[in-house]
Amino acid sequence: MDKLVLFNASKVNKILNKREGECKFGEHIALLTSTTNIYESIKSLDVQYVILGLPEDVGVFANHGKSGTSTAWKATIKILLNTQSNTHTHAKRVLILGHLNFEEELEALSKLNRTKTKDINRARTIVDTIDKQVTNCIYTIVKAGKIPIIIGGGHNNAYGNIKGASLALGNPINAINFDAHTDFRAQEGRHSGNGFSYAFNEGFLNNYFIFGLHENYTSQAIFDILNSKKTLDFNSYEAIEVRKELKFKNEMKRALKHIDNKPFGLEIDCDAIENIPSSAKTPSGFSVNKARQFVNYFGNSTQVSYLHICEAAPTKKTESQVGKLISYLITDFIRSNIKTSAKLNSL
Repeated sequence: MDKLVLFNASKVNKILNKREGECKFGEHIALLTSTTNIYESIKSLDVQYVILGLPEDVGVFANHGKSGTSTAWKATIKILLNTQSNTHTHAKRVLILGHLNFEEELEALSKLNRTKTKDINRARTIVDTIDKQVTNCIYTIVKAGKIPIIIGGGHNNAYGNIKGASLALGNPINAINFDAHTDFRAQEGRHSGNGFSYAFNEGFLNNYFIFGLHENYTSQAIFDILNSKKTLDFNSYEAIEVRKELKFKNEMKRALKHIDNKPFGLEIDCDAIENIPSSAKTPSGFSVNKARQFVNYFGNSTQVSYLHICEAAPTKKTESQVGKLISYLITDFIRSNIKTSAKLNSL
């Protein structure tokens, strides 16, 4: 946990825009004051959700993608803290842990050239080191009995999320991925396009469902792999939204059936949402409201082990838009999941 930078009261006060007669989300969250015995500290807190930032884009670079995902954490925390605190947002159930500091890795990345094979390979080696940090942090949070909400970075971090949760729970987990891409590419060195394939082949991921993949950007080799294994399943964006062969709600039910037999990770790639600044921005994708419905639906499961929102790449002009989107998704998830928890506790 040497990369962990705790969020603190000073940072909260700099971001908060207080208004008379209102209570903001950031006024009621929990914070840690020390990284000493962090497992016990997280475990003892009366919270359910632990928010963690991953400000990096090394995995995107290593996948020949567009950088910028390192800025999503900062854009999100500005908006989230200034969201209203009320009976619908449940700020008191949230610990904002902080972020993993990848400044050293990003500095090394800045000296690399994406057109050179040796530099791409170097970036993939750096992703290995990021994997270890993410795995350790997610392991600690899940082992402490809390649900991590992970913000920012490339989809390479799905590997660390899955591995960390799997190790904490003592068994492989499942995953649902709201994404235009499978991120199930060859194990050619770690990058944002193969987090799930690495986790699957190393035994940390069992059942995997890709929701809304784009047919134009999925190779036949990947389709062949998906169709060859019962533990892998998918639907396409075109089948749901273009050809109308499948219905969105029915497909959510089918996907849940595939992954709800054990704890699962909920992965949201902003590449799948139409016109959202991301590493692979799409002019044709699911609406923001569909993404929110998706998070609400799967957040309602008792088996969900974490939420990861990744690949957003805001600029100065779009940071407010991206921050609002991710804040909506975070609070949608908490609203849905906390209701399920309350029902279980009342039984």
